[in-house]
Amino acid sequence: MKPPLTSVWTRESRPAKSPTLSRSQIVRAAVELLDAEGMDALSMRRLGSRLGSGATSIYWHVANKDELLELILDEIFGEVPLPAPEVIGWRDAASVLAYGLRTTLFAHPWSTTLVGTRPAIGPNAMRLSGRLLNTFTVAGFTGLSLDHASSALMAYVLGTTGPEIAWRSIMAGSEMNDEEMLAAMKVVLDQTAGDHPELVARYAEYADVDAEAVRALNFDFGLTCLLDGLEAHLRRRHAPGPVAAEDPEDARSGDTETTAEPSAGR
Repeated sequence: MKPPLTSVWTRESRPAKSPTLSRSQIVRAAVELLDAEGMDALSMRRLGSRLGSGATSIYWHVANKDELLELILDEIFGEVPLPAPEVIGWRDAASVLAYGLRTTLFAHPWSTTLVGTRPAIGPNAMRLSGRLLNTFTVAGFTGLSLDHASSALMAYVLGTTGPEIAWRSIMAGSEMNDEEMLAAMKVVLDQTAGDHPELVARYAEYADVDAEAVRALNFDFGLTCLLDGLEAHLRRRHAPGPVAAEDPEDARSGDTETTAEPSAGR
């Protein structure tokens, strides 16, 4: 029999042995260490030294490094702003949340290695997930489409921000700035993309453009298109017409919202 899933969140935290060291203090110190030196620098010994305590004191609060990483991930999720969609509208709430998550990931670039690899079941992660569901409930999503919309937004933010963080890491270890790196890459592209002149032409248009501004505009464009698509999806489902399930899963869950049928000759 496989062992049950274990998590730091499935058991109660121990009371601090001394007033000078608590679990929250350990987590904050770990985040500071990671921000300063990156994931490779994190060890119980290094963390204990930073706290002026021994590693055994840390193990009183967490059983192992995996549990510590769970706590750290939840600490990061706690920094994401959670606007109320009932107050500012679902689209603005989704946008604020998306930008807030993006900003948080940039502030803690190492955290992208934890998302999806550690159980996100802490109180801050739960609040974030709950606010996502609430946002898309206010929008009009129901059933499985609620989960699909939430997943789409999270996947978009993580999928666009992760590569940007990787690029920033490369640039941090390079002697070139953005413009110099792009110029060097253009030379290589000119040599290797001879069969694709359209790609060479597109790349050339970025020669005198602020690369950071381009990335910000790219994120905004994609987010707007995603929200436009979700809104259009809702309009189609609620348009007058025969009642039809969106997909077999919706049919099984009883989610049979109306969908518009194309009119003949239109």
